[in-house]
Amino acid sequence: MYKFPVLEIFGPTIQGEGMVVGRKTMFVRTAGCDYSCSWCDSAFTWDGSSKEDIKQLTADEILCRLKKDGGKSFDYVTISGGNPALFSHLDELINLLHSENVKVALETQGSRWQEWFLKIDDLTLSPKPPSSQMITNWKILDEIIGHLSSNNRLQYTSLKIVIFTNEDLTYAKKIHERFPHIPLYLQVGNEDLDEDNEERLMKKLLEKYKWLVNEVMVSSTLNSVHVLPQLHTLLWGNRRGV
Repeated sequence: MYKFPVLEIFGPTIQGEGMVVGRKTMFVRTAGCDYSCSWCDSAFTWDGSSKEDIKQLTADEILCRLKKDGGKSFDYVTISGGNPALFSHLDELINLLHSENVKVALETQGSRWQEWFLKIDDLTLSPKPPSSQMITNWKILDEIIGHLSSNNRLQYTSLKIVIFTNEDLTYAKKIHERFPHIPLYLQVGNEDLDEDNEERLMKKLLEKYKWLVNEVMVSSTLNSVHVLPQLHTLLWGNRRGV
């Protein structure tokens, strides 16, 4: 069996983002990413700051950890990163979880295609807007969505854009116009990753959320969209493993 670089396994908790926000879940966070977003809230997965915490685990070992930590209190696992789409054999874990009647969610920026995307129960594609300082490869994103469409998987797929600026909103409109048939979730970004006062952070995030809601309400382009806060940050601030 293949081994995967795992930084964190935690839960049960709730999903704080995207199409299944509020869903009770366990988390498996892999290390490594092909992006380096300027505002990344999990830069420790790729910047080397937590390399000593990486454990090389097989799918069986990951499942054992999930059962040890979650007991019988979960039926849903979110695979996060970094970018889990870096690993071509991740279907070993997905297949194993499905054999245990556990559903699997995954988020990726849409920079790489993997055949096992077709096995994901809830797939979030989260292209990165201009504030990230990353550049979207539209050809690859089109190909990924084309593969999902031709395999009748769009009903299990959504798009999510993290919004920091008006320029990001313009990017979100471009995404929505390019892929109008895919549900789009807009989410407030967290700029204060070093803030340890949870009440102060919550106030800032709610103010930013109100701004985003107001901007979307007056847009004729962003009609059929979902506007979300970053729920886990409102609850637990910048703490990890919750």
